[in-house]
Amino acid sequence: MVEHERTGWVDAITWRFSRAAMILPAIIVAIMFYEVIMRYVFEKPTLWVNEASLWLGGMIYLFSGLYAMQQRSHIRIFILYDAVPRPWRKLFDVLSTLAIIIFCVAVIWGGFGEAYAKFMRWERFGTAWDPPIPATMKPLILITLTWVTIQAVSNLYHDWDKDPESHDVTDDIDIAIEEVKRAQAKVEKDQA
Repeated sequence: MVEHERTGWVDAITWRFSRAAMILPAIIVAIMFYEVIMRYVFEKPTLWVNEASLWLGGMIYLFSGLYAMQQRSHIRIFILYDAVPRPWRKLFDVLSTLAIIIFCVAVIWGGFGEAYAKFMRWERFGTAWDPPIPATMKPLILITLTWVTIQAVSNLYHDWDKDPESHDVTDDIDIAIEEVKRAQAKVEKDQA
C-alpha cells in the first residue's frame, strides 16, 4: 500500500497515532497466546486477557478510522466525482467535509454527558478483572471524533489546490501490472 503524503502538522500527529495503532494487534496476539498457554498448558487461565484485548481492539478501531481519514481512503463515488468539472469537485469536497463535521459535532454533543459521567465516576467493565473500559473508551471516542473533524478540515485545506486525480477501472485491480507483464514475457520466452 502506498501511503498518502503527510501534509502539515495534523497529518503528522495522525500518522504517529496510526503507527501506535499498528503495534496494538501484535500486542493482542501476544496476550492471547499467553492466555492459551496459561489456560491449556498450565491450567491457570488469566482474568485480564479477554478484557484487555477488547480494550485494545476498541482503540485500534478508533485509530484506524482516523488513519483512513488522513489517507483519504474514505468512500467517494468517483463515477460522479470524475464526471464533473473542478469547481463542482471542490463543492463536493466542501459538502462532504461539512457532513463529517456535522456528524462529529452531533455525536460529541450527544455523547459528552455520558462520557463525562463515566469518566468522573471511573466506571468499570463489571467483570472479574473489572478494568475501566467505559471510563476510558467513551471519552476516547469523543476525542477521536474531534481529531477526525480537525483531520477532515486539514484534508480539505491541503487538497484544495491540488491537481485533480483521475480514476479508472484499474485502480480497483489489486495486482501489479508490471509483474503480469514480466510473467507473460517469461512464459513467451519459455515457449520459444
